[in-house]
Amino acid sequence: MEVLQKKLTYQEFKQIEFDDSDDSWYELINGELVKKQSPTISHQRISRKIERSLEDYALKTQSGEMFHAPLDVVLDDNNAYQPDIFFIKKDRFFILDEKEQVVIGAPDLVVEILSKGTAIYDKGDKKDIYEMNGVREYWLVEPRNMSVEVYALKNERYRLVAYLEETGIVK
Repeated sequence: MEVLQKKLTYQEFKQIEFDDSDDSWYELINGELVKKQSPTISHQRISRKIERSLEDYALKTQSGEMFHAPLDVVLDDNNAYQPDIFFIKKDRFFILDEKEQVVIGAPDLVVEILSKGTAIYDKGDKKDIYEMNGVREYWLVEPRNMSVEVYALKNERYRLVAYLEETGIVK
């Protein structure tokens, strides 16, 4: 006999009381609770460098606002992620839920920095859900070979529009 496991909703996810000594981050991926590992030093350095560059651009153009993990981005009832870095255009600030302190809807840009523990989700389920929910641009940063895959939404599907290796420069 197969035992069916009920998928968690975001509301149920928010009701879970985690142990105070547990400093892990959790995401809700297709209704499953997924524990994220703490970022490594390398991950933090890459994240900081990308975020600074994007923040400089956002400030210069006054086009929107940058955010980073941990901050819940609720895409639907069964998916709430904490993207490493994300950007929301000014005209879409309505997805910022100031009362609940979460984002309800798709950011314009999401950047995920891959690690052993997250790559399977970042390249699979999360990429699919970001695509289905209309995240316009999705970057996958691979620290091991210093590469970046840039996907853009074209006709409601992601297309690889840039692949950069070693330079770390995305234009």
